[in-house]
Amino acid sequence: KKKKKEMAFLSAMKLQGRPPPISSNLNKNSKPAGSDSVSFNASEPGSEQQPRKFSSKLNRWNRARALKSGVKLDRPIINGSDSTTGPRRPIVNLNPSDISTLDSDVSSSDGDTETDLTAAKSIYIVSDGTGWTAEHAVNAALGQFDYCLVDRGCPVNTYLFSGIEDGEKLMEIIKQAAREGAMVIYTLADTSMAEAAMRACKLWSIPSLDMLGPITDAISSHLGATPSGLSRGVTKSSLNEDYFKRIEAIEFTIKHDDGALPDNLEKADIVLVGVSRTGKTPLSTYLAQKGYKVSNVPIVNGVDLPKTLFEIDQRKVFGLMINPLVLQGIREARAKSLGLGSGFKTQYSELSSVKEELELAKRIFAENPTWPVIEVTERAIEETAAVVLRLYDERLSNRAMPRISKCY
Repeated sequence: KKKKKEMAFLSAMKLQGRPPPISSNLNKNSKPAGSDSVSFNASEPGSEQQPRKFSSKLNRWNRARALKSGVKLDRPIINGSDSTTGPRRPIVNLNPSDISTLDSDVSSSDGDTETDLTAAKSIYIVSDGTGWTAEHAVNAALGQFDYCLVDRGCPVNTYLFSGIEDGEKLMEIIKQAAREGAMVIYTLADTSMAEAAMRACKLWSIPSLDMLGPITDAISSHLGATPSGLSRGVTKSSLNEDYFKRIEAIEFTIKHDDGALPDNLEKADIVLVGVSRTGKTPLSTYLAQKGYKVSNVPIVNGVDLPKTLFEIDQRKVFGLMINPLVLQGIREARAKSLGLGSGFKTQYSELSSVKEELELAKRIFAENPTWPVIEVTERAIEETAAVVLRLYDERLSNRAMPRISKCY
C-alpha cells in the first residue's frame, strides 16, 4: 500500500509539471544523475579551507550572458565583499553591436585556466600624455591603504597606459578592464575621448574616475575660457625655457655631487650639508628635476669643510640630521650591497663612529645657526624636499607666503 501511494503521488506531481521531491536520505557522497563532472566534497570540521577557484572561461560566459540579458556584469567576490568600490550601476542603453563584440572578445580567450579569486585587484591608469599626473595621484591615494597593502591583505596592481590618443585603443583597454574587473582612472584632455571612456565604463559597469575633467571644467568656469582639449605630452611647445632650465639644473647637480667642485658653490641655488648616507644625493637629484641647481657637501671626521661654504649666501644652506641607529642600519646595508658581508665590521658602520660623526655635525650646525637643520629620519625624499623648498622660499622672500610657483 505504501508503495502504491508513493507511485500515485509521483504520478500526480508529474502531471502538474513539478519535479519529484529529493530524498532526504540521499548519501552525502552520492551524485545526482547527469552530474558526473561535479563533485561534492564536504570539508571535515577543523580542516583548512583552500581559496575557492573558478574557471575563468565560466566567468567570461557568465558575463556575456549577463550582458545579453541586460543586467550588470558579474564581479568576483573576495573575502565576502564586492570587488567594486561602490554600488553597481545597471547597464543602460545597451548597444547590440557592443554586446556582441564584448561577448566574442571574452569568449575568444583560452578558458581552461583557473582564476584565483584572492588575486590582486587591478587599477588601469589611462592617459593621452605621459600619465604622470594620474600615476602620482593614484600612488598618493594608495598610500592611505598602507596598513592593508603592506601584508598583501588587499593587494593591488596598477597598469599605466600612456599616449592613448586613438579611440580604438581606448576601447580595447576598457574591454580588458571589463574582463579583469579592473578599475579605470583616466586623464584625457580630449573631451570626446573622455566622454567615450565614461560611456564605455558605464555600459560595462566598470568603476571609473575622470581625474582631469572636473578640475578642467572648474578652471574653465573660473577663467571664463574654453579648454583646448590638447594632451600635455612632450611636444615642441613643452620644450620651452623651463624644460631646458631643468636639464641644466640636473647636469649641474650631477657634477657637484658629494662635495665636488666646491669653488662653484656660489652658483648653486641650494646647498645640502650632512654626514654620509643622510640622503643628500637623492634629495639633490629630486630638487634638480624641479629646476634647482643643488650642491651637497659631506661632513667627514678629520676633513675640513670647504671655505667657500661659509662665504656664500647662508640662506641657501641646509643641514640634514638623522637618527644614529637608523643611520647605522643604512650603512650596514650599504656595506652588504658592496659585497662586504653582514659580519664585516668597519669604522664606517660601527655605532660609536656613527654617533661621533653625528655629534660633529651637531657642533657644526650649532656654530652656524642660520642653517636650518632638517630631520630626515623616516621621511620620504618628497617630504624632505617639500620642507627644503618651503624654507628656501621663506628665507629668500623674507615672508611666510609661498612665492609664485609658476607664471603663465
